[in-house]
Amino acid sequence: MTQRVELATVLDRLAVDELITEYAVAVDDGDWTAYQKLFAPDGRADYRSAGGIEGDAVEVAGWLARSMELFGMRQHLIVNRRVRFGVLEHDTGDTAHVQADYVNPMRFAGHDGGSGGSTAPDFVCGGRYAFVLVRTDEGWRLREVVVREKWRHTPDR
Repeated sequence: MTQRVELATVLDRLAVDELITEYAVAVDDGDWTAYQKLFAPDGRADYRSAGGIEGDAVEVAGWLARSMELFGMRQHLIVNRRVRFGVLEHDTGDTAHVQADYVNPMRFAGHDGGSGGSTAPDFVCGGRYAFVLVRTDEGWRLREVVVREKWRHTPDR
């Protein structure tokens, strides 16, 4: 491998990592316009394992906007990111597959912990994301997001 190829791979890894981080920030901040812009035109997301829907970015953003109103605080922690660039069949290196674990603590709206109350999450879930990315003229974009929720916990109140 030449240094030029190695540098290109490092730059792609950084760009892919940035896109995954932007995904988490958009969901946590409720920025559904930014969320939709992270997807390629044919991009889709599947949240069915977490009780959600499967659809294109616009459909899913609308569902997320309604669902996330329940939670005044959200914080996605996306870790253990495994990035693999495609070299199968007709793939020219313009796709990437990312497997990443997540932990997502959230607090229900109205549970702000005022007057000395707890600010701890009311709901925590975890699982694994499977992201498929494609290189576009605008940079890396999400073609597919699949959420595989493995567990959830509601602390005793």
